[in-house]
Amino acid sequence: MTASAPSASATDRVFNFSAGPAVLPESVLREVQEEFLCLPGAGASLLEISHRDKLFVEILHNAENTLRSLLGISDDYSVMFMQGGATLQFSAIAANLLRGTDKTAQYLLTGSWGKKAIKEAKKEGKVVTAYDSADTNYDRLPTAADYTCPDDAAYLYYCSNETIQGVQFGSEPECPASVPLVSDASSDFLCRPLPVDKYGLLYACAQKNAGPAGVSVVVMRKDLLDIADPNIPGYLHYKNHHDNDSEWNTPPTFAIYVLGKVARWLQNDIGGLAKMEELNREKSQSLYKIIDESNGFYKGHAQTDCRSLMNVTFNLPSEEMTAKFVSEAGSHRLAALKGHRSVGGIRASIYNAMPREGVQALGDFMTDFASRNSG
Repeated sequence: MTASAPSASATDRVFNFSAGPAVLPESVLREVQEEFLCLPGAGASLLEISHRDKLFVEILHNAENTLRSLLGISDDYSVMFMQGGATLQFSAIAANLLRGTDKTAQYLLTGSWGKKAIKEAKKEGKVVTAYDSADTNYDRLPTAADYTCPDDAAYLYYCSNETIQGVQFGSEPECPASVPLVSDASSDFLCRPLPVDKYGLLYACAQKNAGPAGVSVVVMRKDLLDIADPNIPGYLHYKNHHDNDSEWNTPPTFAIYVLGKVARWLQNDIGGLAKMEELNREKSQSLYKIIDESNGFYKGHAQTDCRSLMNVTFNLPSEEMTAKFVSEAGSHRLAALKGHRSVGGIRASIYNAMPREGVQALGDFMTDFASRNSG
């Protein structure tokens, strides 16, 4: 008989700076652990009960209602839980709002995820890249003077936070009142208050800032549900999901269950999205201050006026120094800091659930590392 491996505990957890799937609140993980074998009242694990079971339907409705409360989502909007991540939404948005029209879909291209969205939208109709910051490797965002959007466009699309480049819109881009504003809010969803009434549609795959991989939240103005060609593939058709209470097919039950707990954590433990934004600004600014005061040892990728609250991206003097930084950081329980290959350097994803202690530990390490390796 072989001895079983020792089980991991909370003391084995690192500070996880992964861009996604990403850090979750420890209190939520403990709740999930306690309920995993047997969901109270169900006699079975959440993983084992039907999505039609009244207990799961209640979980789904509670998750939706908590999101509506956090974001102030009115009854003019549908809240849907879907699968397929942002990748499916790239196609679904264009299929519902662009296909079969003679309109153009206008895209603000500010990073890697916007580029992927444009590629899929072009399969459905006419796409115009109204703004593109590729020449500076997506280190900046447009002002209203940098692009135009016609009044008869099918929609204006943007990604509110580009995880790879670390650029984030501070507010909604200018958009004609007649044009639905569409946003990929995947990596900054729930990080701050959001004026939902400015949007025609916004969506977020949960695994970056709101829950585990497997579920995407789609918030869509109800008057847009009926304009799609009814012959588009059924799963892409938003009206199917709206009309069937997010149960047109078997929904991602476990992911919705955890997302609901994260939403309640934000509401009850954090105190709402305004408080969450305050904490996120405090965390991000502490790291940007170290970058700015490093005498050029650390160089931020994003321009200072569009730096992300969620993904702090920066470079070191050389690839060798970057590798040394990542290696030494790992020995200090600071994990998943290597930047994306298109930007290089370091990417510290400090989503809602990253505790102050993790950011402080990274900041202390950055300061010490620079003092030992600069000059």
